Amino acid sequence: MSDYDQSPNYQRGLNLVKEMLGDRFLAGLTASAESGAFAADCASIAIESAFGAVWSRPGLARRDRSLVTLGILIASGKSAELRNHVRAGLNNGLGVEELQEVMIQAFPYCGFPCVAEAIEATIAVLRERGLIDDSTQSAKERGLL
Repeated sequence: MSDYDQSPNYQRGLNLVKEMLGDRFLAGLTASAESGAFAADCASIAIESAFGAVWSRPGLARRDRSLVTLGILIASGKSAELRNHVRAGLNNGLGVEELQEVMIQAFPYCGFPCVAEAIEATIAVLRERGLIDDSTQSAKERGLL
């Protein structure tokens, strides 16, 4: 038990993570936060600050925060984290077409390598959710990555 898990932002963050990313993701995050493991403080801080303080602010809708976050993750080439936020974006109301438009919008600013990796990560999530035809080839399968 840390100081973080007693704060209102931590509790708000737990609820938000559960709504956006589901019970399984939350269980992994909270297990790390509560285990005394190497990354425990980082997990607690992420719950309290990123989700409890930032994602819960009233200035932008969650859907809009998802769009912004996806753009940032594409630009920084963080495809593993992008997968989580594609899932969150879908749960926050984004559709497949909007995800595609985010990739197109990012292309002239981030370049092909970042967008190709983001498309690969997004296709994996869309397949997992059954939202695209399984025959759709990814960039990696086409030899582009």
